[in-house]
Amino acid sequence: MSKILVSGGMGYIGSHTVVELFQAGYTPIIVDNLSNSNIKILDQIEKIIDTRPDFYEFDLCEEKKVEEFVKQHADISGIIHFAASKAVGESVEQPLKYYRNNIFSLVNLLQAYKGKPINFVFSSSCTVYGEPDTLPVSESAAIKTATSPYGNTKQIAEEILAETANASSNYQVIALRYFNPVGAHASALIGELPLGVPQNLLPYITQTAIGKREKITVFGGDYDTPDGTCIRDYIHVVDLAKAHVAAIRLLEKGNPNGNYDVFNIGTGIGYSVLEAIKAFEKGSGKPLNYAIGSRREGDVIKVWGDVQKANTELNWKAELGIAEMMTSAWAWEQYLNETGF
Repeated sequence: MSKILVSGGMGYIGSHTVVELFQAGYTPIIVDNLSNSNIKILDQIEKIIDTRPDFYEFDLCEEKKVEEFVKQHADISGIIHFAASKAVGESVEQPLKYYRNNIFSLVNLLQAYKGKPINFVFSSSCTVYGEPDTLPVSESAAIKTATSPYGNTKQIAEEILAETANASSNYQVIALRYFNPVGAHASALIGELPLGVPQNLLPYITQTAIGKREKITVFGGDYDTPDGTCIRDYIHVVDLAKAHVAAIRLLEKGNPNGNYDVFNIGTGIGYSVLEAIKAFEKGSGKPLNYAIGSRREGDVIKVWGDVQKANTELNWKAELGIAEMMTSAWAWEQYLNETGF
């Protein structure tokens, strides 16, 4: 079985991807510094796949440790790179933290594998499109000036990867620009596990429903959308994880588009914040306490993806809808509450 390094593999999307890789016949190897994740997730992954993945705890910004790891794991054929800081607001307050963590880790990995054939899948984001000129937004859309250091690190990382792949055919690269991951594994054993106050909508919804939070503040109710709230393309995290497996498979076969390519990963459907809240209430049977607040600086008004390229060329398609997203997230929140995880 091919060995795949999953950096940040203890995190939300990373842990689900580890599960999907294993179930697809790969051997995932996790590297994570646990700065935004929990060591107990390793036990949870083991419960799902009945195997304990190899796990190494260190920071990919430490060049020497990356070099040592690569020497010990010369047989790794692919990398799925999640490890990065990801809170937009924090990035505005601490830009150097984001440039160091998100760029150094990428450069160290690429440098350490220099001269070795490697299939590289990068965790990018629809944030590179900013406020799109047309919807749905396709991969050929203009890359807008980033509205945060976090978003800028994704743009810079894509540029580094494209130039690196252009300079050496050893690097076969796919950047997945995904939209808004939500939901949890069907087992309710892994899901989004925010440390502190959630930065994303759905954990805030589930924590409010369970009683951890008093209410949800909807940032802005006067936007140019049908109900006045922002619109996003929500994608189930399991579908997203499967897209990473599909990307590795395409790279193994040889991508006819060349050794650098990008794909949008979403459902192609936009839901407003209020629609998401109502979908959760319907799926869970729990009424939510929410209020419309002021707009949040930097928020894109509406964005959803044109995912035709991923459907046809990546041979991948989202299968889970908004109902499954909400019910799985709620099951995970209930599991956390019942177990004291």
